[in-house]
Amino acid sequence: HTRPLGKVMGNANSAAPTAKEPDTLRFLTPQKVREVAQKFGTPTYVYDENTLRTHAQNMLDFPNAFGLTVRYAMKASPNKRILQLFNEMGLHIDASSGFECHRAIAAGVKPENISLSSQQLADDFKELIKKGVQINCCSLKQLERVGQELPGTKIGIRFNPGVGSGGTNKTNVGGPSSSFGIWHGLFDEVQRLVEEHKLEVVRVHTHIGSGSDPEVWTRCSNLTLDLCRKLPTVTKCNLGGGYKIARMTTDKATDVQICGGAVLDKFKEFEAETGRKLHLEIEPGTYLVANACALVCCVQDKVATTAGATGGHTFIKTDSGMTEILRPSLYGAQHPIVIVPKEEPKENDPTEPEACVVVGHCCESGDLLTPGPDDPEEIRERMLAPSKIGDYIVVESAGAYCSGMSSKNYNSFPEAPEVMLKKDGSLQSIRKKQKMEQIWQNEE
Repeated sequence: HTRPLGKVMGNANSAAPTAKEPDTLRFLTPQKVREVAQKFGTPTYVYDENTLRTHAQNMLDFPNAFGLTVRYAMKASPNKRILQLFNEMGLHIDASSGFECHRAIAAGVKPENISLSSQQLADDFKELIKKGVQINCCSLKQLERVGQELPGTKIGIRFNPGVGSGGTNKTNVGGPSSSFGIWHGLFDEVQRLVEEHKLEVVRVHTHIGSGSDPEVWTRCSNLTLDLCRKLPTVTKCNLGGGYKIARMTTDKATDVQICGGAVLDKFKEFEAETGRKLHLEIEPGTYLVANACALVCCVQDKVATTAGATGGHTFIKTDSGMTEILRPSLYGAQHPIVIVPKEEPKENDPTEPEACVVVGHCCESGDLLTPGPDDPEEIRERMLAPSKIGDYIVVESAGAYCSGMSSKNYNSFPEAPEVMLKKDGSLQSIRKKQKMEQIWQNEE
């Protein structure tokens, strides 16, 4: 399947490499990459337990004035072992569907430790609430339905505070161009429904985007506190997640201590003014898992369009792609890419980096791992170590919205396995590779 890609073929300017020097491995070593490939095949997701624990502890240390609950946004990567690791460390869960609630409960998470904020209200929302799941109503219709079915219930309300910020427009979930949450200008209607159904609003929730600007996030926090002022029964203020991380060497990550410190002062001011000590909730997803996973793939082919052509490229074809990591095709997301020779390099092997375009294995022209930044329609070369067919290629920062948001089974490729690199250096399978027959087992 092919489709036009706009600023792509024959555009010499679009071919400019994004970096002069090749990327490097984060937590894997070349030897461990080879071990993964030999034991589990390629492609395989590898999560690093040490990194997951470090990032979780960073969030548990988030500055707060009157108490903190850290909720893992499980949509980022919902594997049972990851949920269990965070659960054991004391993190709670942010679920985005009723199905995620059931998945978390099946992994051992207590229902009362799950908060549900969803675009589509779960069919069984009454049963989930009765089990202890905490719900945030994300539209007037959701608020009305919960009120009609369960009058007098304690609820949270997700508001759209009127501002948004994200790494791209597609990850911006606040402001007038976003459907997420109840528009702040409809507060009077919210209050009417709350009073009509005798609901008790105990939580105000906002979330403005993934990869949001820290200054906008702080401004949103002020707007959220303004909403809390209008609802005297509120005891919890949930400021969502979206903390910027550094995937590429040119990225600047959010310092969560600085970010949290500014909000801490606002909570103290709120208490001095109202006498109410609000409990802070945050919902990191990307921050916790993005840089804690690498996708180990293989160079399965190399082709070139450079002979007698202007603006041609050398293409590395991987045995992975949008079936495992959709973000580049969807957002123009940037991921570090590292070549690892299948065999230990010899003294006379070439070392000069080469400019290549990296593509996936799907019959889809948009299956591109090196797009232009924030532009999935632009082909962009990367400076990579020399490679040959059979070598390994590692896509870094593949922990968030990769396995959990893959276009698995496109072209009938099976779901890739997931592996945990344990603290002692051993490799533990946490999801088996899908068997081919499982792809069509539900067909009738």
